[in-house]
Amino acid sequence: EYKRWNELVLLERAGRIQDLQRQVKFVLIPAQYERYERISTKTGKRLQDGVRAVEKEVSYVADFVYTEDGKQIVEDSKGFRTADYILKRKMMLYFHGIRIKET
Repeated sequence: EYKRWNELVLLERAGRIQDLQRQVKFVLIPAQYERYERISTKTGKRLQDGVRAVEKEVSYVADFVYTEDGKQIVEDSKGFRTADYILKRKMMLYFHGIRIKET
């Protein structure tokens, strides 16, 4: 990943790519919340409803994101493709219309 970052930095300096970023987060499924009733333990009176997370968000963190020829490129340096990564790659294409470039 470090070697690829250095290559991309050189490409950006040469003007072949723009807007180079590292570790960019994409939300695939937002967190799910629910409201719940709160009662004061001291007075027994009803308080303002609370909100708690029922499910955490599912997100994908891209190694690199940059613009090349006016198109956004999302790139991931992969040595081994885990089942979790493959699922998130498919969700990126389905939800965001982004195909991940693997290096």
